[in-house]
Formats: sequence, C-alpha cells, structure tokens
Amino acid sequence: MATAKKAAKQSNLPFAYTRYSHEQLRDVLRKMYLIRRFEEGAEDSYTRGLIHGTMHLSIGQEASAMGICMPLTDEDQITSTHRGHGHSIAKGADVKKMFAEFFGKTTGYCKGRGGSMHIADVSKGNLGANGIVAGGIPIAVGAALSAKRLGNGKVVVSFFGDGANNEGAFHESLNMASIWKLPVIFVCENNGYGMSTSTARSTAVANIADRAAAYSMPGVIVDGNNFSEVAEASHAAAERARAGDGPTLIESKTYRYRGHSKSDRNRYRTKEEIEDWMTNRDPITLFETELKEFGAIDDHGIEAIREDVAREIAEGIEFAKEGPMPEISDLAKFVYTEVA
Repeated sequence: MATAKKAAKQSNLPFAYTRYSHEQLRDVLRKMYLIRRFEEGAEDSYTRGLIHGTMHLSIGQEASAMGICMPLTDEDQITSTHRGHGHSIAKGADVKKMFAEFFGKTTGYCKGRGGSMHIADVSKGNLGANGIVAGGIPIAVGAALSAKRLGNGKVVVSFFGDGANNEGAFHESLNMASIWKLPVIFVCENNGYGMSTSTARSTAVANIADRAAAYSMPGVIVDGNNFSEVAEASHAAAERARAGDGPTLIESKTYRYRGHSKSDRNRYRTKEEIEDWMTNRDPITLFETELKEFGAIDDHGIEAIREDVAREIAEGIEFAKEGPMPEISDLAKFVYTEVA
C-alpha cells in the first residue's frame, strides 16, 4: 500500500521532479539567477559607459533557455540570436569571458570582436549568436545535416524569436529539415513582440507552433516561464531527434521585461502589462516556489545561491575591466581563418 501511495504521489509531480535530482534542480535555479544577474550587470555597465553599442536583454525568459538546454550535452549544438546571453550561459558559458567580450577585451570569447550579439563557444557546442533575424536557423539545419551524415548522435537546437517565423529562412529550413529527418529542434521564444510589433498584428496563425503541421513535424506549445514544462518538451524533442525521427518545433511563450534593445522606449505596451508579468509570472519566482513546495530547497538555500551568483558576477565584471584592449595592429586578426 505504501509503495502504491508513493508511486501515485510521484505520478502527480511535474516532469522535472521525476527526472532530475534536487541537486540538479538547485543548479538550474543558480543558472537562472546567473543569467538574470549577468544581464542586469551588463545593463548597469552599459549605463556606466563601460559597454558601447547596444544590447538585447532576455530578463524574464530564463526558464526557457534553461529548460531547452537540459537534455543537451557539450557535444550537442545550438545557434542563438541577438537576445542570446541566456542561451550561452545555459549551454555552459563562463560569465567572465562573456563580460570581457561585452567590454571589447581580448580576453572575451571572440577576442572582443563580437560583442553582445555574437557570443560563441564551440567547446560547449555554442555555434554562435546571430544579429540577423532568422539567420541562425539555416545554420542549425546545416549542422544537423552534418551530424546525420557523420552519424555522431548530435542534436542541434536553433533558438529564434517570434519575429523570425515570418522570414523565408524559417520556412525553408523547416521544410528541408523535415524532408531529410534531421536531428534539429526549432525553438521559437515567443515573447509577444518582434521589436515593437505584436505577434497578433504580424502573424496570420494564432500560434507559431501551428506552422509545424505544414512541414510534417510536431508543433508543441509550452509556458516558457515554467521550467519543468519547457524541459519536458525539450527532452521529448531530443529523444525524437536522436531516434532519427526528425525535427520538432517548440513554441516557448514567454516575455521580456526590458525593451527590444537599449534604445527601446517601450511605448507599444503598457506599464500594467509589464508589471503583471513581473509580479505574477516571473520564471525565477515561480521556480523557487515550486522547489520549496517539493522540498528541494529552503529560504536559506535560495539566499546562498543569490550570494554566490552575486560574487561570480562581481568577479566577472572585474575580470572584464582588467582585460587588455585589442591592439590596432591586430585589427584583422581573429576575423578570418589564417592559413599557415
């Protein structure tokens, strides 16, 4: 009887609590905080004049990045977007090197040449972020084709925003991936707005995942602020891809708290709308509440994570400040492959 009760209790648990240990779930929370504090630190550094250009923040979308990357190994690959800092950290990036890249230092991931929109770390399977809307989608299809031809078992994830679903590259890529049954997962992080235009005004279908039917692949809609729900969809898609059954389109419905970029004055949405998402649907708050409910962490543990992340962020910013600037004489280096 006791065993039956235990099994029934477990069957009612969200996916993440049947798949991961409490230690793994605490690490997820830590990385979600690391993503948010990194972006807040970058935003503050920009305000202080330490970072030039612009940046596109994903504050509010942390559960989406973490949930999608959970079934991936370092060998699996991702392509990202201009709003890709969370994807990089979820895939294992070092925030010190990310800050250094933002600061334009040679100690950054791309020697200071890439900046905010072009973080790449091939050692962790991050093929790079892309400043072109939908630009990473066909690259992911190419990587997935390579994985299939080589038979190495890799899965490729292509992150993109809702604005990309109306680009030709999106449709061409899904069609080709389906024809060849490639091991690729298309992840649309639908935060409701492509720059200042809502999806309701720009997209003919009610859900972007509905477009999967035209390309004979599963289309899955998840609450992008619910870590467990995102992770469950990602695991299913990864298993399908590894089994040779082809691609999946996941629509992760989420929300960005900040504007499209640092120049966005947020005149296309109300303060009430933003406040509602921040107050009632914040992914970190929701995950913390759930972790405590299922006995994975207590308030002391949460505070310890916050303090540890704050220390790592502070150290990362100092690392970036102290790093050397590129020499003018090296302007053309690290841009093209040098042939010996």
